[in-house]
Amino acid sequence: MKKILVVDDKSSISDLIVQLLKQSYDVESRSNGVEAMAYLQDGNLPDLIISDLEMPQMSGFELIKAVRESGFFSDIPIMILSSLDSSEDRIKCLKLGADDYMMKPFNPEELLIRIEKALK
Repeated sequence: MKKILVVDDKSSISDLIVQLLKQSYDVESRSNGVEAMAYLQDGNLPDLIISDLEMPQMSGFELIKAVRESGFFSDIPIMILSSLDSSEDRIKCLKLGADDYMMKPFNPEELLIRIEKALK
């Protein structure tokens, strides 16, 4: 079963995503980029990371950068799920190495389709 790491400081959002995905995927969640990096460094290799941008300690921008510069985790696809809707933020994420960017609130069906595509 494919493994997905959800990174969001709002438990209501991460719980919703976990509930949506747990039928088809092995899903873990962490509340910020620091916890996500610790999870990865403990030897856990998800097939996809879904992350928010606005989080304490380490933002989604910093998480993308850390994952892409890590070497070891740099091939893991990263999908951003954020309420930031400026074109500048989306471009910054894509330049840093994110593979996809979706807006909150999101359509669950669209999220599932994008996840399927990211995991191919």
